[in-house]
Amino acid sequence: MSETVSISPIVAPSNNLVQPPGNSFLYKIAGPALHLKEWSTTEKVLFRFFFIFLLLLILPLDWKIFRQIFSINWLHLHFHELFDLSKYQVQFIAVNHLPTYGIGAFANWGIAVIIASIGTVVWTLADKNSKEYNILYYWLRVVVRYRLAFVLVTYGFIKLFPLQMPYPSLSDLFTNYGDFFAWKIYFQTVGIAPKYESFLGFVEILAAFLLVNRKTVTFGVGLIFGFIGNVAVVNGFYDIGEIVISSFIVLLAAFLFGNDIPRLYNLLVNELPTKANKLVPDFSDKKLKQARLVLRSAFLAFVLLFAYKTFESYANDPYKVPKTPGLSNAYGYYNVKEFVLNKDTIQYSKTDPNRWQDVIFEKWSTLTIKSNKPVKIDFSSGEIAAEKDIDRNYELAGHAGRHYFYYDADTIHQTLSLQNKNIHHRNEKMFLHYDRPNDSTIVLNGTNETNDSVHIVLTRINKKYMMFEGRRKPVKI
Repeated sequence: MSETVSISPIVAPSNNLVQPPGNSFLYKIAGPALHLKEWSTTEKVLFRFFFIFLLLLILPLDWKIFRQIFSINWLHLHFHELFDLSKYQVQFIAVNHLPTYGIGAFANWGIAVIIASIGTVVWTLADKNSKEYNILYYWLRVVVRYRLAFVLVTYGFIKLFPLQMPYPSLSDLFTNYGDFFAWKIYFQTVGIAPKYESFLGFVEILAAFLLVNRKTVTFGVGLIFGFIGNVAVVNGFYDIGEIVISSFIVLLAAFLFGNDIPRLYNLLVNELPTKANKLVPDFSDKKLKQARLVLRSAFLAFVLLFAYKTFESYANDPYKVPKTPGLSNAYGYYNVKEFVLNKDTIQYSKTDPNRWQDVIFEKWSTLTIKSNKPVKIDFSSGEIAAEKDIDRNYELAGHAGRHYFYYDADTIHQTLSLQNKNIHHRNEKMFLHYDRPNDSTIVLNGTNETNDSVHIVLTRINKKYMMFEGRRKPVKI
């Protein structure tokens, strides 16, 4: 059975147990420990390695994070800036110089492993007298718990207010399944059920608060393995591009869980009575009490600020979707009834690169075109939080089925100024005059991206979509 461990400022020493040195700083802060057994050589070596390795990944040890902090406009704070900070890990090599996928993405971890290994050797040679590291182990767990809680809270709120995986757009519904990347299919599968996405966010936030409370860490870690462990697998197999941060979360959770493995094994495998390993720190020291209050207050303040900023974005300006409203009463799917290029009428064709096959006006200022013209794929994750609508690339990231154009509509002169949103085709621009003879027809005249004259007649198709109509109630077509 596990022994009950209590940290108290007044403890009678035992001849059979190890007592930490009374003059050490950590001893003064945490107090001496009761029933501390001597660690094995293997346990001490492993602890030294993980102590250095985890702190290298957790602590802000390089200048890049300070550059990121000072670049933030704190008077006009966007939640995504806090989100980026919560995901930050030490960058011996800048992440923009590393691949997004594969083992190469973990290059900074590899460097941390090398440094930790060297540090472990030096520490082992320099410290041959220490019998245990219970106090250091306790404080390392505190650091890991709070670091893990911070990142879980941020991911939780961008799911609670369904921002991370937006509801599929109309253009997505008219994109062939085979044109989607695996990650885009996964995002839309989750995004189609906003309430489920919100539930997933609630689970992450709950796990974060369980980690902050020392008595409920085991329950929080259990939630992380059940949920975030699956997320890490999804990141790997769906090529989402967040494999490093999801693996980081699982790594920290595994470290915390390691403390519970012996007791759980004894209880579940050996089926023996097992006592909880209750570590009760002494917080009577004024400095320690203040440090604890500051840490908890900082976490709560961060949670409240991030929750407010995330809700503000969800309510007013979802960061992955353009904020400028589209042309009034134009939303819908349009068949290209007529297409005239340089006064030559081109009949409907699925092979002609110039002939438009169909057009979609989104609710926001995006117009998408289906044609056989090649598309250079945007391989990014679409996760950036851009101020300008044209730079919000989540719509087109992860598939190659359609051409996406941002447009400015001059409703007085009835003109549309269009520019391709794809970073690889940003030089493509069109200037079109529009007429609306009736509610279901739009006539476009002007010049296309190659400065050829075009005359296009669009007719809206009043199509019903099963996803919009409802999957659990009768639908009339």
